Amino acid sequence: MHFLYPSFLWALLALAIPVIIHLFYFRKFKRVYFTNVKYLKEIKEETSNRNKLKNLLVLASRCLALVALVLAFAQPFIPTGDTIKSGTNHISIFVDNSYSMTSKIEDIPLLDYAKDRAKSIVNAYSEEDKFQVLTHDFEGKHQRFLSKEDALNYIDEIMVSPSVHTSDMVLNRQKQLFETVSDNKISYFISDFQKSISNFDLFQDTTFEINLLPVQTSQQKNLSVDSVWFDGPIPFFNQNNKLVVRIKNNSGEDAEQVKLSFRKDGQEKPIGIRDIPANSAITDTVVVTVDKSGWQQCVVNVTDYPVQFDDDYFIAFDVPDTIKALFINESGPNRFMDALFNGVKYFSLSNQNVNQLQYQQFVDFDLIILNDIKTLSSGLNNELLQYLRNGGKVLVFPGKTSDLGTYNNFFSSAGASSFGSLNTTRREVSSINTEEFIFSDVYINTGTNLKLPVTTLSYNINRLASGLQENLLLYRDGTSYLSKYRVGDGQLFVCAAPLDNTSNDLVFNAEIFVPLLYKMAISTTKQKKLAYTITNNVVIETENKRRTGDYVYKITGGDQELIPGQIPVGNKINLDLNDQIKKAGFYDLKLDEEITGKLAFNYDRNESDMSMYSESELEGINPSNGKIRVISSALQSNISGTITEKDKGIVLWKWFIIAALIFLAVETLLLRYFKN
Repeated sequence: MHFLYPSFLWALLALAIPVIIHLFYFRKFKRVYFTNVKYLKEIKEETSNRNKLKNLLVLASRCLALVALVLAFAQPFIPTGDTIKSGTNHISIFVDNSYSMTSKIEDIPLLDYAKDRAKSIVNAYSEEDKFQVLTHDFEGKHQRFLSKEDALNYIDEIMVSPSVHTSDMVLNRQKQLFETVSDNKISYFISDFQKSISNFDLFQDTTFEINLLPVQTSQQKNLSVDSVWFDGPIPFFNQNNKLVVRIKNNSGEDAEQVKLSFRKDGQEKPIGIRDIPANSAITDTVVVTVDKSGWQQCVVNVTDYPVQFDDDYFIAFDVPDTIKALFINESGPNRFMDALFNGVKYFSLSNQNVNQLQYQQFVDFDLIILNDIKTLSSGLNNELLQYLRNGGKVLVFPGKTSDLGTYNNFFSSAGASSFGSLNTTRREVSSINTEEFIFSDVYINTGTNLKLPVTTLSYNINRLASGLQENLLLYRDGTSYLSKYRVGDGQLFVCAAPLDNTSNDLVFNAEIFVPLLYKMAISTTKQKKLAYTITNNVVIETENKRRTGDYVYKITGGDQELIPGQIPVGNKINLDLNDQIKKAGFYDLKLDEEITGKLAFNYDRNESDMSMYSESELEGINPSNGKIRVISSALQSNISGTITEKDKGIVLWKWFIIAALIFLAVETLLLRYFKN
């Protein structure tokens, strides 16, 4: 047995006081005269023995009461093996407030249980100790120590949050604050310990003690809309656009008769009812018909209970009324190209002479076609490269008498193969790449009935050694007729032959010519995002339409308005949300009060996986770090006593107080009922 305050043991010297009192009391006597002393001797002996016994018992009771009282003030304890703490404690309490904590035990959310545990931990310590209350929000106000009263108030204010951080990030956050103090450092981590975000094995710091408190439910069922995407590069106006939906069953039990629905413009239509096997996902398709151009807002829903934060998936997308192409030439419009684009309602073609170009308009076009340009100027080269890097598409048809040196300078800057010598032999295209987007899903059969282009004049292509060239159409000799190169976010297409119909019969070959131009116009290397995930580092890239620095982009939704960080990059601008979006749904992107786009945000689907570490699994989660300790649910029922025993050993002062009271009661009973 050890004493927290051993100096109090000097008070045991006070035991001399009752002993001295009793000694003086024994020396008292009273003279009594008797006329007859026949039985006096017997009475005197009997009374003397009873008095002596009574006084000794009273003396013993008083001494034992005093000893018990002194020992209680010395605060005795029995060490439990841990280091006994003295001095000020600095306690950091993490309360998991992610959406997985909305699971319930007997209709009470896990978050409420976690908050109760946190308050019990605070109450287990003294008023002199300091506390940090931390959640997934990682707010600035959380990064400081609080008094006991303030800590309890902070815990009461904790709400469910979409923010999610891995366990090592949380512990590093606690470590940052612990580094500012030198006294006892104790961490408490209250969570359901989802496997998707629990990576304690990455945290090797042993400068502070880590206590894990699992708060879990045995019911871990959850269905979620995992992801949504269009089966194509862009959705079209007045077309049946296929939207692919992925639904995930995040539990170990099969889900039967799951209802899926789709909502657009406030109108809901069922997708169907599906069965989803345990721990697996299914995909389904819904046909989306867009009857108006502009921004569209849709929601995919799965019916699920009780975890519902991931039941809705919000998407927003822009449907252009027309796909625009620019035809740059020297000899005037091409009747075949005009007929192709003007024959389809949703495509338009603009013709510009190479000597009258307006470079600032390049960004308005989805595809730029260069045809029979004699010389590519350095200015045009630079503008085309900038257009490509920002996501544009360029198709090059050389001329019969083009200055190949200027073309090859452009190709070199773009990382493409160069034109070689002129080839005037008749060559047939024999191979088509149907795995590439341009020709994918176009032909049922690419057998002998498919007519491929034939050229009588073409240029040999000096193939790149780097292998960055992707061939779309190949001559019979294995050389390239049409190739594709990735340039920044854009695509460069190069044809080995002029578009002139006397040298190249491509324009007469509708089976190739029509899908080639249409799908080039709608192809993209960088899909526009249908939705963003609410995480800690969301950055939105959009076109920079600011006229001056006085204009800023704003994001509004519901009663929230925020101004994101704005970083111009070329003709784009990156908007850094800095963890300001907290609620899933639709938001408007505004510039000077004008809506320039729609944004959809969804909660992080990492939280959808309800797989948890059990208490036994947590015990072995990081064996190399001996500072990590699991407090089981059985010990959590009396968390205050568990903490006291852990920090101070088995405390005995209460028992000695009880003993002192018992001995005083015995003394009272002796004095009252023990007759002389």
